[in-house]
Amino acid sequence: MACSVRGGVQLGGLLLSVLGWVFSCVATILPQWKTLNLDLNEMETWISGLWEACVSQEEAGTVCKAFESFLSLPQELQVARILMVTSHGLGLLGLLLSACGLECFQFRRPRVFKTRLCLLGGALEASASATTLFPVSWVAYTTFQDFWDDSIPEIVPRWEFGDALFLGWAAGLLLALGGLLLIISACLGKEGVSSPWTPAATAPPVCVPIEETDGSFHLTPRPVNQVIWS
Repeated sequence: MACSVRGGVQLGGLLLSVLGWVFSCVATILPQWKTLNLDLNEMETWISGLWEACVSQEEAGTVCKAFESFLSLPQELQVARILMVTSHGLGLLGLLLSACGLECFQFRRPRVFKTRLCLLGGALEASASATTLFPVSWVAYTTFQDFWDDSIPEIVPRWEFGDALFLGWAAGLLLALGGLLLIISACLGKEGVSSPWTPAATAPPVCVPIEETDGSFHLTPRPVNQVIWS
């Protein structure tokens, strides 16, 4: 399938948005938002996420327990839950609209309508990026503050960044890049390589006089490219 430059930009933005949306969903499910290593027992590691906390031991394996109450969670985790789920909804809706607005997609609608779909989809992906980066950065900020809090004795173990935070940052950046490409593709001009799915404009037929053998003549409609001047 051959597409114009504009269609290629749209396809690239859509692929980046899909990858960012998948990363965001995985980061939401993973419990490795924060990790805690005990100096007294190096074989035991604590991890905490949005939905559960786990203890990993070399001999006993990993044991997880879900949080019993939403209201008992810290404020940053409460907001992170809401915003991450909102991000998934915005990202999925943006993907559907952007896919319908692709230039390479055979959709019996005017080109202006498809451009608006692509523009709206890019805006939703950018919103999904913001609702992903904000909670991830907030949890990272509170973890950083607690780690360097002088009021806590040095003997007390400190929470550190988990792998899910880095995955969330990557998801937010991919969603932002994908949304930006979709918005840019909607703002591109119409000049460039034409797409095979865009129907070519046909010239209206003209009437050409054809003489008859008996001296009379009549008008016969013919396309412009078939008119032969004598």
